[in-house]
This record gives sequence, structure tokens and C-alpha cells, in this order.
Amino acid sequence: MGFQLAPTATADGFRLEAHDAVGSTNALALERGIAGDPGKLWVVSKKQESGRGRRGRAWVTPEGNLAATLLKVLDHDLQHAATLGFVAGLALADALDAVAPNARFSVGVDGGSGQGVKRFELKWPNDVLASGAKLAGILLESTLLGQGRLAIAIGIGVNVVAHPTDVPYPATSLASLGAGVDAETLFLALSDAWSENERVWAGGRGLASIRKRWLARAAGLGSEVAVRIEGNVVRGVFETIDEDCRFVIRDAKGETVKIAAGDVHFGAVASAGAA
Repeated sequence: MGFQLAPTATADGFRLEAHDAVGSTNALALERGIAGDPGKLWVVSKKQESGRGRRGRAWVTPEGNLAATLLKVLDHDLQHAATLGFVAGLALADALDAVAPNARFSVGVDGGSGQGVKRFELKWPNDVLASGAKLAGILLESTLLGQGRLAIAIGIGVNVVAHPTDVPYPATSLASLGAGVDAETLFLALSDAWSENERVWAGGRGLASIRKRWLARAAGLGSEVAVRIEGNVVRGVFETIDEDCRFVIRDAKGETVKIAAGDVHFGAVASAGAA
């Protein structure tokens, strides 16, 4: 089958633009927003030729993986819009639970809380892990429109049939987990799960519920972490995410540190200094 929206998504007013291959689904979605698209548009593809991750890193999407971006047009409030990344993580995890119930989880890689955990976990701020290895990444990009409006592209990339091997972190794919799922089936479930989780988010009014659900899936909660922030490394124990979804750790002095942006490392990498 080709890409399709779930009936719940169609009923909620979402639309679909599907491609065999694109440069970047995020870039294409932002182009649509700048051109006047009102939002609630999913742009999806099974191949992405110039995708990107956080901090300008490349994100490779070979044929058969999933690149999906949801365009939202909101009032200009970047802090408010940024919490949609947590909605995206929950929606994807719910979709993965639905389509890959028999995924084979193994002992977690690198000492994270994924050890022995039989579920998909969320790594702050934007990754989905399976057995401690990266299965998916989420990237939010935005551009200002006129009249106080903001176009935000919520990009979701999932390793469905293949995963990179030349990256400095463990990675995996649904195929490696023994889940016989294709990109179209996963997207159908994702579009359904997004509608459900966005209703909980309720324009930001339900962020407390989103935060609670996110923490229930959090990777590394209660474990030693190292967070790299612009060349500096902060170490401590991951305690929670706060009401603004900042990463909260307790350092060796017993002091609470709240982090708005950074690269998180667990286990052995944390002990070694997040090299």
C-alpha cells in the first residue's frame, strides 16, 4: 500500500503529501508554510537525500526508511511550540508499540536504562531508543510568518529497514529488531497516534500530562549522565524533566542543574566524559 492517513487523522483535518523521494521533508514542509499552507500537513517519503538532524548533522534516510514531517502553523511562541517535540516522541513510541509488538529487545547498549527493558524508550530531547540504541530521531525547525505566526516543521526519521553503522553511537532498525514493518504501515499508525497525543497536549494546556507520560518512557531516568553543552560537559544523575521540559540533573555537589539544550550520554560514555 502507499502512504495513507489514519481515519482519525483525516477526521481531525490533517492532510497528506507523499513522495517516493525528497531532499528533506522538513525543508519541503517549511516551503509549504511560507507559501501559505495553513498547516496540519504531513509530508512523507521513504527516501530522503539531504536530510538533517540536530546541530546540522546529516540524517540518512535510505530507501525503505521513514521520513515524515508535520507542518503546524501556530501563534509565535517558540517555547510553547518546542514542546511539540515531546508530543512527537510519545506519538512515535505509541505507533511503534502498535505495529511492532513482537520486536526483539536485547540488553541495552552502553549501560543506559535500556538494559533488559522490553519497550521503546525516549531519550531527551529528541530520540527514540530500542535496547539503548537509536531507532529514530526528531527535529523541529521553524520560520517566522507574517502577523505573528510561526511555521514549525516537526520532522520524524525512523530506521525501518536499515540503520547507519558509521556513527559514534549505537543505532538499530526495526528490521534488526525482527519487526516486519514497512514505512507505510508505521506512518499510518503514527498519524493516528499523533492525533491522540496532540489532543492531550491541547495547545499546551495539557503539557503536564504529556510530561508525565514522557517520563514514564524516559531512558536513563535515575542513572548517571553526562550532558555536553557547547564544548562543556555537565555530569550528574538524571532526575526528571521540569514543567518546561528542561533536562534536570543533580550534580556531585547535590545541586540541581536545569538544561535547555545539549547532547545527553548515558553509562560508560557518561563516565568517560561524553567523548
